[in-house]
Amino acid sequence: MVKVGIVGGTGYTGVELLRLLALHEQAEVVFITSRAECGRRVDDLFPNLRGHYDLAFSNPDVKKLAACDIVFFATPHNVAMNLVPELLAAGTRVIDLSADYRIRDAQLWSQWYGEPHASPELLSTAVYGLPEVNREKIAQAQLIACPGCYPTSVQLGFIPLLAKGLVDPLQLIASSASGVSGAGRQAKIDNLLSEASDSYKAYAVAGHRHLPEIEQGLSDIAGTDVAVTFVPHLLPIIRGIHSTLYAQLCQPVEDLQDLFESWYADEPFVDVLPAGVFPQTRTVKGSNRCQISVARPQNRDTVVVMVVEDNLVKGASGQAIQNMNIMLGLPEAMGLANLGLAP
Repeated sequence: MVKVGIVGGTGYTGVELLRLLALHEQAEVVFITSRAECGRRVDDLFPNLRGHYDLAFSNPDVKKLAACDIVFFATPHNVAMNLVPELLAAGTRVIDLSADYRIRDAQLWSQWYGEPHASPELLSTAVYGLPEVNREKIAQAQLIACPGCYPTSVQLGFIPLLAKGLVDPLQLIASSASGVSGAGRQAKIDNLLSEASDSYKAYAVAGHRHLPEIEQGLSDIAGTDVAVTFVPHLLPIIRGIHSTLYAQLCQPVEDLQDLFESWYADEPFVDVLPAGVFPQTRTVKGSNRCQISVARPQNRDTVVVMVVEDNLVKGASGQAIQNMNIMLGLPEAMGLANLGLAP
């Protein structure tokens, strides 16, 4: 069995890791941290896990974490970057669900996150954990930077178009909407039911922290600079992301549907829907699946790509476990066979 440690087990991505790993055939969570809940049983805080964990939260202990085969960081930014160097030195493999290692440029990271990076020497060695792009590198990695929820949906939607050089890389638009769980498990007025319900709004229009991650990943694919106008929105739902993407064709293309179907034909967690069928967040809720639809309205030069995912699964913890499976040579879908919930 793979011994797993989790740093930050009380947030939404932490409990989602626990939920998914509870049924993983080859993984056992042996250590989980929370300063605020130290000494409290996991199944006391999360009764849905009763019968699956005989474990209590502990204060972070680098020696105990280093004894694990894999350590997940399900923490806010600026936590992992202070602990990861010691774990790597001990030979432990790390999957970071925060943003600490997603951006390769330390100065750019500091610009968006408002503080110096504590371990900038690791930024160039961290592997960006988008399996559909970096599967071979993930298999050899010691440190994985798990992609953000919005960046996963936006990149998967644009990748086939940019890889084939079909669209203008400087005229990309992403209008994305997320459920309130994307903001984390904190008490915030904007996330109260009476504030978020029966409403829909944009936020961070002037610049969202996921933008440099999106542009970095897409630039790697395109082989040139990419510019994205990214506008996130808040949906009055708990889970789910819906990204509607727009791109301008710069050369003729015969069949966009065939392009997307061929590109993702062998991907276990990307489902390209039939032509004319558009994705819904409800169909991927609770699953690690991303569903994609592509259209060319009125046969004009604007391509519209629609992408849905569960922000806590394919957008976070499920993708992290997908990375773990690849790193350890396990079947990639192990522990991730959950179907979307309906209704």
